[in-house]
Amino acid sequence: MPHAGLMDENNMEPCDALLLRAKLHIRGGRRRLRQGKISAGIVTLYDAICAALELQTIAPSSKKRLIIKEGENLNDDKTVYRILVRSRILDGFFDYDVFNAIVERALTDEMKDFQYGFLLAGIESVMTQLGIMPFDEQALPPEDPLTF
Repeated sequence: MPHAGLMDENNMEPCDALLLRAKLHIRGGRRRLRQGKISAGIVTLYDAICAALELQTIAPSSKKRLIIKEGENLNDDKTVYRILVRSRILDGFFDYDVFNAIVERALTDEMKDFQYGFLLAGIESVMTQLGIMPFDEQALPPEDPLTF
């Protein structure tokens, strides 16, 4: 994964680690898409989304705004996405169920001909609404171009 060797999550505050992980995975996912590694890029961007969603459940600035119903599992990304929409942190235009189906397919098939533009635009919209994007890629630890 794009964060391997670029960060030590054990020596970071959890919010800082999740934020950096999301940014590294956005950068790595975009690179993989550009390289034609479509399935790997999609799965990498999924990891970015998961880190960003988890961050919302622990960051004091967003955690206090969450409208959580009894019994909802904050460890389930689909549930957290729905909570963020209900809490008006996200606008809900990104179809998370379609995204999950695409990720499931990417985990088993190489999707060389998949037109990912709409998906990337949706992911970037979510990341912008969550305050993850925009960010300065030059401020991130340098990427090893030899990594998958």
